[in-house]
Amino acid sequence: MISLDNFTVVDAFKAIVARLAGAAHPIRMTAPDMADQTHPPDIVREDGVAVPRQTIALVDDDRNILTTVSIALQAEGFATRVYTDGEAALKALAENPPDLAIFDIKMPRMDGLALLAKLREKSALPVIFLTSKDGEPDEALGLAMGADDYITKPFSLRLLVARIRAILRRSEFARAPTDESPREDLPEPVRRGRLTMDQARQAVSWSDQPVSLTVTEFLILEALALRPGIVKSRNQLMDAAYSDDVFVDDRTIDSHIKRLRRKFRAADPEFDAIDTLYGAGYSFSDT
Repeated sequence: MISLDNFTVVDAFKAIVARLAGAAHPIRMTAPDMADQTHPPDIVREDGVAVPRQTIALVDDDRNILTTVSIALQAEGFATRVYTDGEAALKALAENPPDLAIFDIKMPRMDGLALLAKLREKSALPVIFLTSKDGEPDEALGLAMGADDYITKPFSLRLLVARIRAILRRSEFARAPTDESPREDLPEPVRRGRLTMDQARQAVSWSDQPVSLTVTEFLILEALALRPGIVKSRNQLMDAAYSDDVFVDDRTIDSHIKRLRRKFRAADPEFDAIDTLYGAGYSFSDT
């Protein structure tokens, strides 16, 4: 069951009706058996400016959850696409990426873990996992594989929306066009030896070769690289990468570090810039 924190399905419908009554551009309702929206999201207006809706993909074999969450997210101003299994979602997510995806773990045909593994071969799309209360091993594995967050069932829609907005804020520049004229208010890229980190666009390169990282991996690397030579404990890296109400264990940070090393060694087999200090944590060497 979904805990709505005083936000019911009726409230969701009321919110949509209110937006329909006052909006210049109506909200499109998406039936849960529709595999995708092939047309661009509706345009909403904020302070008189036309702004594309951010799109959230939902992948879950529970149609009740798909319907309820889709309605709630549309009431919050998002466009939604829904898929009832991982196989149906994989191709669409790769070919037409949304801004963020939410995967259930337990699904037939292709579960959420397998879907994430295949997606991560080509994409750093932000992903939130939905897990059952007794799915702690799945949670740890999902985060280690590159998920950006997880939410335990039963869950609060308000919490889900807050997590979505937090991850989108962290990655809002990730898909910005690279040919835009430089803006004076954007921070200069961070350069540490052969590492370059563009914090505005969350783009990373090593020896001028791009390295694709998830939002969480970027934040962990950023915490290390901003202060080279300084040992960061696992708790400090957790604080840098996760919001206050997300709890992960030490092994999750260790798994993220392993993934970071693997990705950089794909660009440079001799990569050794992330040092382990056993019992203390990790540091970044820019020499």
